[in-house]
Amino acid sequence: MRSRAVTGPRHVLVIGGGVAGLVAALDCVRAGIRVTLVEKADRAGGSVATETVAGIRVDTGAESYATRQGTVRRLVDELGLSDSVVQPAAGGAWVRLPTGVSAPLPKAGLLGIPSNPLAEDVRRVIGWRGAIRAYLDRLRPVLTIGPERNLGDLVEKRMGKAVLDALVAPVTRGVYSADPTDLDVTRAAPGLNNALTKTGSLSGAVASLRAAAPAGSNVEGLRGGMYTLVEAILKELRLREVEIILGVGVSELHRPSPDEDAPDAAEEPAQTERAAQWRAILDDDRAVDADYVLVATPESTAFRLLEPLSEEFAGEEPMQTPTVELATLVLDAPELDNKPRGTGVLVAEAVAGQRASGRQVTAKALTHSTAKWQWLADEAASGHPHRHVVRLSFGRLGQPNPSLELDDDALRALAVSDAAEILGLALDERQVVGFARTRWVGTLPGAAIGQRERAQRLRDAAIGIGEIDVTGGWLSGTGLASVVPDALAASARIRQLVVAAYRAERAASDPHTRTSMNDTSPDANTP
Repeated sequence: MRSRAVTGPRHVLVIGGGVAGLVAALDCVRAGIRVTLVEKADRAGGSVATETVAGIRVDTGAESYATRQGTVRRLVDELGLSDSVVQPAAGGAWVRLPTGVSAPLPKAGLLGIPSNPLAEDVRRVIGWRGAIRAYLDRLRPVLTIGPERNLGDLVEKRMGKAVLDALVAPVTRGVYSADPTDLDVTRAAPGLNNALTKTGSLSGAVASLRAAAPAGSNVEGLRGGMYTLVEAILKELRLREVEIILGVGVSELHRPSPDEDAPDAAEEPAQTERAAQWRAILDDDRAVDADYVLVATPESTAFRLLEPLSEEFAGEEPMQTPTVELATLVLDAPELDNKPRGTGVLVAEAVAGQRASGRQVTAKALTHSTAKWQWLADEAASGHPHRHVVRLSFGRLGQPNPSLELDDDALRALAVSDAAEILGLALDERQVVGFARTRWVGTLPGAAIGQRERAQRLRDAAIGIGEIDVTGGWLSGTGLASVVPDALAASARIRQLVVAAYRAERAASDPHTRTSMNDTSPDANTP
C-alpha cells in the first residue's frame, strides 16, 4: 500500500508540549497551518507547572519571567493576560554566608558584581578587607588582564575572591544552577566586556550598564501563577482545533517510503493529496504523518529522535545536566509575617580554606513566595492569617544533588531544617501544613562556555535534515525570556518553508507564474 498522503493545509507536527512547543504551535496555527502537538507527560507546560498544596495553588516550576526584550510580555498581552501581570515585592533578596551571617544582596549590582565596592550594603557582605580588594579594580588598568571570557575568572582577577564567592557565585547558582567559572561573560552579561574596556573598571562597567537599563522591575509574574500562561495557550490552541495528544511520547521519526503501509489511509478526506514528508510513530503504535516536524523536547529525547537522521547528532553525546529539586512548604508561622529575609535568600557555599560556622545548609536558595508575590500572600492568608509559602531549591551543575537520595519525609525534614537556618528562625515540622516536591532535569545554561556555539551547530544540523526544526531550553538557555523567542524563531522558519512550498505549487500549476518566476533574461517581462 502506498504511504498515506497528507491532505488539506500544510501540517506541522510539534513534538514536545513544554512552553517552547506550545508557543511554536500557537505561532504556526495562527498563520493558518494545521498543527498536531504530542507531549509525553500527562500535562503540558514543561517546567512551568502548578500544584495545589494545602488548598493553595502554587508554582512548582518557573514563577516569573525576565522582562528583557519584551517578548514574553507581548505573548502575555496577546493572550489577554495583561491585567494579570504583577511585579514582585520590593524587599529584594538576601545572601547567607558560610559563617551563618545573612545580609541583603547589594542592589546596585549585576549578577552580584557591585558597581560600588565600598558601598555599605557591599561591606555588610564581604567586609572592609574584601571591599578594599574589590576597589583595586578601579585602579588596575584593563589591559593588565586582557579580554576574559570566563565570568568567574574575570570577577576574581578584577575584584577578588570575596566578591566571587560571597556575591557572584550565589547569584549564578540560583539563576543558572552553575558556578561563575562555567559561564561565558558575553552570554551571562551581554555588553559587560565592552563596557569594561570603555570605563576602565569592572565596577564602572556594571554602573554604566545599570544606568542604561530601563527603569522598573526586571522580572514579572502573573496573578494566579505562571501556569495561567500555559492554560491560556492551551485554550487558544483548542479553539483553533489543534490536535493535542498528551500522555504519549514519540518512539520513532522517519521519512515514509512510497510503499509503506499506513493504517486508516482510506479515511483521508478527498482533497488534493501530497506525499507525507515525515511519519512519527507514537508509543502506542499510532502513526502521525506531517509535512514538517518541530522537535521541542528535552535534549536527550531530541538526540534519540534525530540521531538516526543526522551524522552530527549520531557523533555527539547529550550533555550531562543538573537534576534540580524544589521543595515547597506551606507553613503556619507568625514569625514569618515580618518577612525577615526579604523575598528570599541565596546561599553562599564554603570554599577550601574558609572557616564555616553554624549548621551548613544543603539548599542553594530559598524563596519566600508569599513575601515576593502579594497575590499569593492574599490567597494564603484567606482564613489563615499567618500562613506562608516558601520554596527551597537543591542541585546545581557539576555537583551531586543529595536531595535525590531522600524519600519524601526525609526531604521535608531537610527543607524545614534548611529553611529555619536560612531564615534565622526556630521553625518546627509541626508548623508544616502542606509539602510538595518537584524534580526537574535541568538544561545546560545558554550562558555556559561554548554552549551557544554547540547549540547553533546542532540546530544547523537538524535544519539540514530538511523539513524539520528544533527548539527548547537546551538550545536557547533557561528562562522564558530565552525559550519564547527561540520557539518563535523556529516556528518562523517553519512558516517560511510553508510559504515556499505554496509558491512552488502555484508555480507548478500556473504556466504563466512558472515562466515569470524562472525566466531571468533581460527581456523576460517585455510585452
